[in-house]
Amino acid sequence: MNIFSFGVEFSSEEDCIFHFKAERDKIGVSCKCGKTDFFWIKSRLSYECKSCRKRTSLRSGTIMENSNLSFLVWYKAMFLMSATKKGFSAKEMQRQLGLKRYEPVWAMMHKLRKAMGKRDERYTLEGMIEMDEGYFTVESRELEQEKGIRGRGAVGKQNVAVMAESTPLENIETGETSKSCRYFKAIVLEDHTAEGINETIKESLAESSIVFTDQSTSYVDISQLVEIHISEKSSKETTKDTLRWVHIFISNAKRNLLGNYHKIKRKNLQLYLNEFVYKLNRRYFEDKLFDRLVIASITEV
Repeated sequence: MNIFSFGVEFSSEEDCIFHFKAERDKIGVSCKCGKTDFFWIKSRLSYECKSCRKRTSLRSGTIMENSNLSFLVWYKAMFLMSATKKGFSAKEMQRQLGLKRYEPVWAMMHKLRKAMGKRDERYTLEGMIEMDEGYFTVESRELEQEKGIRGRGAVGKQNVAVMAESTPLENIETGETSKSCRYFKAIVLEDHTAEGINETIKESLAESSIVFTDQSTSYVDISQLVEIHISEKSSKETTKDTLRWVHIFISNAKRNLLGNYHKIKRKNLQLYLNEFVYKLNRRYFEDKLFDRLVIASITEV
């Protein structure tokens, strides 16, 4: 969907409400009493349970609940966030939407990023997996700057576990092999311990996976959690061949975040990574990405 088709299909608040309701009706609405049969009250933009007569607003149970922003503003934000590979800062989004206050825009975008992350949490990677850690620039506090920590816990850096589902492909005629990559995950780690890595592996990868890593001491238990763990000493060859897609991801993600956002607080880094990973994993969806984001805004609360 380009900007012209979006403007035609969603030219008014009513257009957005009609589309949002249609998508929510497909998913289904459930009352607290357990029933799923409702009357639609157009004047109230609410569902009324046929059994207990309790009303549920169209926004209730979605990420738009308790938001004072119009459906049209939400739809424009979802379109802008899904239309480009690069991200939008909240300040730029505020300017594009023509809104006076910054805070509601910032909150809206983080809610959408959270929904993106929850959608990707549903899926685990499987098959051949590349895994490594990347160190992303974050805003550092004055206390951290005074300590001047170097190395793995360096000031202004946050470690992130990055996993890439890479699939070897063989040309039947020539016998040449190459790798493609399907899906990614990026999880902000709380520390540098093996326990943190183990928990990430359990939540993100299928037990039948074959995992390739370097020989970091944090990866000592991975072989107990997956079918096969292959580790290689960190080198230029490892980065170029064995962990190729992971490092392409880290490089592109760093460039994307630094180029679009002034400063990222450590506590918000996961949200920004959610958006980057969500769009990357759906890079072939094209105009369907907007519709998927609308669905995520309804289901991933």
